[in-house]
Amino acid sequence: MKVLVAAPLHEKAIEILKNAGLEVVYEEYPDQERLKELVKDVSAIIVRSKPKVTKEIIDVAPNLKVIARAGVGLDNIDVEYAKSKGIEIVNAPAASSRSVAELAIALMFNVARKVAFADRKMREGVWAKKQCMGFELEGKTLGVVGFGRIGYIVAKIANAIGMNVLIYDVNKNEERAKEVGGKLVELDELLKNSDIVTLHVPLTKETYHMIGERELKLMKPNAILINTSRGAVVDTNALVNALQEGWIAGAGLDVFEEEPLPKDHPLTKLDNVVLTPHIGASTVEAQERAGMEVAEKVVKVLKGE
Repeated sequence: MKVLVAAPLHEKAIEILKNAGLEVVYEEYPDQERLKELVKDVSAIIVRSKPKVTKEIIDVAPNLKVIARAGVGLDNIDVEYAKSKGIEIVNAPAASSRSVAELAIALMFNVARKVAFADRKMREGVWAKKQCMGFELEGKTLGVVGFGRIGYIVAKIANAIGMNVLIYDVNKNEERAKEVGGKLVELDELLKNSDIVTLHVPLTKETYHMIGERELKLMKPNAILINTSRGAVVDTNALVNALQEGWIAGAGLDVFEEEPLPKDHPLTKLDNVVLTPHIGASTVEAQERAGMEVAEKVVKVLKGE
């Protein structure tokens, strides 16, 4: 049986597939036309956030038994259609949790202390000490929107460095909130009272643009927004206005509605924003865990286990 690996995968994961007697075809991020050619005789496809596995791709892959995402989100896969065809969907939901959580914390420090801005000025030969007045995180209130695996770790780290933690989640798990010194509140209350708001929700119909003009205007004018979840959770146009007009003080963004972010996008012109290219899961540890987990799951499906 043949497995198409259509995105970078850790070498240990490739070994698992080959040791199971599977033929591995590797091509990094093929476009949709090329993907149609590659999937015609495969039993499994492994992707990351790219490429997209659409109905059109599934329809030209008659032998397809499993689609694997070496990571968390499944928004680049037509899950419902795949399931209707009897194709299994597997992923590695916990593999990158720590990595994404640590990046969210890193962005908080970076924006609060204007690290990226200071670095740019230093490289320009400008000693911008007066422009780099920041603030401490200890004693500030962190609003965690989405209290799954990643949100929990972020809240735990925030609590450990002396932050107050507010939590909004559709599942009201008070015991779990208490574990991180957090308090469960409604979203509006969280937005109004947080010094930093960090987003950790999946992209669904309910969460699309859940942070828009109304929500941004509820936030404090000295507050910071952090997004390491999915770009479309935030209305980008509203966020640009918020940052330009001072509704909020800054943002740290790892995800965007349009990826890659266009070269001349308004966000790239703002000094109160720190931008990273969707690197939340880009650690050696996360990629090894994710690759090995999905490889093992693919083998089990194909072996009928």
